[in-house]
Amino acid sequence: MMLRNYLFLLAIGCIWGSQFIFQQMAVHDLPPIWVGAGRSFVGFITLLLICKILRLKGQKGWSQWVKFSLVGLLEATIPFVFVAWGQQYLNTSVAAILMGTIPFFTIILSPLIIRGGAITAAGLGSIILGFSGLIVLFYPDLVTGSGAINLPGAAAIVFSSACFAIALLVIKGITSGHPLVIARNILAAASFQTVLLAIFIAPITTLHVTQLSVLAVLYLGILCAGFVYVLYVVLIRDAGPVFTSLTNYLVPIIGVLLGASIKKEIIPLNTWAALAVILMAVAFKQIVEKLNKKQGKKLKPISGSP
Repeated sequence: MMLRNYLFLLAIGCIWGSQFIFQQMAVHDLPPIWVGAGRSFVGFITLLLICKILRLKGQKGWSQWVKFSLVGLLEATIPFVFVAWGQQYLNTSVAAILMGTIPFFTIILSPLIIRGGAITAAGLGSIILGFSGLIVLFYPDLVTGSGAINLPGAAAIVFSSACFAIALLVIKGITSGHPLVIARNILAAASFQTVLLAIFIAPITTLHVTQLSVLAVLYLGILCAGFVYVLYVVLIRDAGPVFTSLTNYLVPIIGVLLGASIKKEIIPLNTWAALAVILMAVAFKQIVEKLNKKQGKKLKPISGSP
């Protein structure tokens, strides 16, 4: 069982870490809006088939669809489109590192969204370290103005990370239903949103579709937006959420390594340093809280909602 858990963890990290390469392939020929729409729709069809095979059914009624639509907008529509747009101007390693900021936004926004949510000293330390990692990443460009990193593209991906973090917090309010059914419904809502936008923004008749772009979108939809959720749910069930959260370390690492090995990207020293600092920031909160728990100390919040 332990070996399977580690294999599942590695598989999830590889699938989500590889998305940046395939996304870059897709936007080479397709508009970002259609990359996002294709990924959402293919992911929805994938989870729809999986739910039918597993005979999973959701509750009838429309009461939860407002939340599904909101989460779909934040977790899929905005990230799928904005990250694809940003990757037109950034290499895969930078995109992977920027998406690694999701845990920091989760900490920052938790008090605003979750009743009783708070930022502890450990969480604040994690945020400061994470921000330091971004400074390391952008420092050469900010000092010299060389344009090595496209700032609007980077901002689009950071904004996507913040939206994804909000979605993770909002989704906690959706308590009824199997996780795979919830994921299916979220992608259903996102598919409707993105396809509708895509038709108006970039009509199908204007598209230049290639075999490579189609294969890239299918990979993004079937694996990165569909099948990976099956692995994710099983891993949470068998190993717990803390162990599953280790994917936060694997995704940026694998994204950078794949960019260096497959795409032959030249990765500057400051990018490696930024990756190390951000990974340390992700680890910091968990390590401090674990140590305090062992010592029987209760973490005092420094801010939070009443």
